[in-house]
Amino acid sequence: MKKKLRRFFVIPLLFFSLWPSLAFTDSLRLTDEVGRKVILSSSPQRIISLAPNITEILFGLGLDQEVVGVSIHCNFPEKARTKVRVGSLISLDFERIVSLKPDLVIATGAGNTRDMVERLERLGLPTYVIFPKNFDDVLKSIDHLGKVVGREKQAAGIIQGMERRRQRVVELIRGIRRPKIFLQIGEIPMITVGRQSFGDDLIRLAGGENIAGEEKEMYPRLGMEEILKRSPEVIVISSMNPRGDYLRILREWSRWKMIPAVKNGRVHIIDSDLIDRPSPRMIDGLEEIARILHPERFKK
Repeated sequence: MKKKLRRFFVIPLLFFSLWPSLAFTDSLRLTDEVGRKVILSSSPQRIISLAPNITEILFGLGLDQEVVGVSIHCNFPEKARTKVRVGSLISLDFERIVSLKPDLVIATGAGNTRDMVERLERLGLPTYVIFPKNFDDVLKSIDHLGKVVGREKQAAGIIQGMERRRQRVVELIRGIRRPKIFLQIGEIPMITVGRQSFGDDLIRLAGGENIAGEEKEMYPRLGMEEILKRSPEVIVISSMNPRGDYLRILREWSRWKMIPAVKNGRVHIIDSDLIDRPSPRMIDGLEEIARILHPERFKK
């Protein structure tokens, strides 16, 4: 009798000991950064990124293997270049996306259209959208993605590092005079950064005064006459165009000696990826702008 009872309990005990590996975990119900409801049935193992900043965040979280597809503009870190390309911000290769069998697609509200996201949903692909608009939002997006992919600890480490470095910048520029700066992001026409843009936020955090900071447009156009009138003390040129001849652009600025920035040799070029991409590298961009504006406080 004892032997029979022993056998009777062996199978149930074995079943319950295996239960965590046999059963599905509860679905994860999320609200993304544009207010959409997203349901994930399991921890994502095959992820597609539709923007460079998303790719940089995912690699920063240690998801080198889980990322199976990226946009054509994803070039950092170097390993991102080895991933399958699924199109650009405005033109996706949906057939290729489906062929990769992703269990999560991450899109950006700054480029990917609503139609794209809705089409991905109709294809049965869970799609989470991030939409950071300033430095603090970048930290929030890193936190959100950390939760979505189950890398909260790694996300917290990235955020803490960025906040620590930002605080150092804040402390070094405290009480210092803010020079007027013109940040050029387009050549023809001459485009700069206005209110509520990433560039404007970084200029403020770095201890500068954006000469276009009161413009209502996020990326306004300024003619040379208006630039002369506003007399920037520092000019920073963003290398947005990969085919741009920036030595020629520097030479063209050198003709305008009546501008304080030109007269005093304070015209600089900055890597656009550091200030245009809402990714962990944005802290590098902040430090670089602060170093350009206040070299006496940020000696290498």
